[in-house]
Amino acid sequence: MTFPSLFEAFDAKQMLRDYPVGDEFVARYTAMSRDELHAVQDAQFLKLMRRGWEIPFYQRLWGAKGIEAGDIRGIEDIVKLPVYDKSDLMASIGAYPPYGDFAGLGAGDDRPPVFFHTTSGTTGRPQALLFGAKGREVGNLLVGRMYRWQGLTADDVVQSVYGHGMINGGHYIREAVTHFTNSIFLSAGTGIETRSINQIGLMRDFGVSVLVGFVDYIRKLADVAAAEGLMDQIHIKMICGHLGTEDRASVEQAWGGAKAYDWYGVGDTGTIAGEGPERDGLYVWEDAQYLELLDVDSGAPVGAGETGDMVVTCLYKDDIAPCIRFNTHDITHELSGANQTGMVFKRIAGFKGRSDNMVKLRGINVFPHAIGALIENRADLTGEYVCHLSRDAAGRDDMRVTLESRGGTDPGQLSAMLRQGLGVEVTVALVGAGETAAATQIDVRQKPIRLIDERGV
Repeated sequence: MTFPSLFEAFDAKQMLRDYPVGDEFVARYTAMSRDELHAVQDAQFLKLMRRGWEIPFYQRLWGAKGIEAGDIRGIEDIVKLPVYDKSDLMASIGAYPPYGDFAGLGAGDDRPPVFFHTTSGTTGRPQALLFGAKGREVGNLLVGRMYRWQGLTADDVVQSVYGHGMINGGHYIREAVTHFTNSIFLSAGTGIETRSINQIGLMRDFGVSVLVGFVDYIRKLADVAAAEGLMDQIHIKMICGHLGTEDRASVEQAWGGAKAYDWYGVGDTGTIAGEGPERDGLYVWEDAQYLELLDVDSGAPVGAGETGDMVVTCLYKDDIAPCIRFNTHDITHELSGANQTGMVFKRIAGFKGRSDNMVKLRGINVFPHAIGALIENRADLTGEYVCHLSRDAAGRDDMRVTLESRGGTDPGQLSAMLRQGLGVEVTVALVGAGETAAATQIDVRQKPIRLIDERGV
């Protein structure tokens, strides 16, 4: 057999030179200028485009716009290329099952090693997620070096509550920690894979000091630990999850003052940005990712400080399934001003909601995920909520926001606060702690449901 093994398929030492980790990472990118960074990006982009032209999906996408290879001479020309999103990938899978024609897999002995996962498929047929050896390891590295920059050490014991199965998350986080941090790693998974009470037992028995995963479930585990009387036997120093619009203060308080760090990425792209030790915004990993913020309606670049769709180009993913101008439909805005770390990378505010999950309520654009930020730092609320959209006989839309209260919440004051923050009046309903779980499915999903549309549209 002539095909290469994983360790022959790419140059790992060159990868570490191109994408440093630990102290070398900090030293390189605090000394680099924006012009030097641009030169790195430009060289990577041109290599990526050469690979892109070999992929039928891009040949079709770009050819339909009359674009030829000579039209793209540098990264400044990226704006000439059309964006695409998950619907285009699913159309590719439908036309060329089961993997689509966007990967460039090759065949037989010529096919390189491939990592295969899928999305959850909760809204339809699962999407294939494919990675080559280099693309997979650079993606792992970006997470591992982020954890180390945030404060993870070889002395730490990390417990992951990311899911496994066909979903990518838990597997690639395990690879990131074990390949690039030297920490001990416990792959506990979701509450379905390891019951919450057993998760707490693992933390106690193995001295877990760091939790990684979606903070909704991490916060719930604190309630379980408290109910079992085990909080004084568990010592969590750091939480790294997807805070987005969630309440940082509540999850830190729940775990006795542990420091919580935010990061952002999607299955197709891997990690795009993450907080550093100063937690002064999410740094875009610009040596590996090229991030554009585009207007939700027009597709034009947004102005400074304005909110737009995150459109991502994975500069490093030039082997299997290149990712060139993928519209995540997640929205954010860029942060201005000097950062506290000296890093050359630009910063974003983090995940603020989804443009394809935006609700137009009586003429006002409402992002349900924004509620998480509005209710943070309130001791009377657990931070859990769910929104129901309904339409009455007269055709008027209403949104009911159900929030978990520990008691003492003034519904009128809360309603007024949400009206001011969202820009439109919503109906408020209060329930006890844990009573939104059936609707959000927090115990069985990595990402809890925040919006339920009952309008039948």
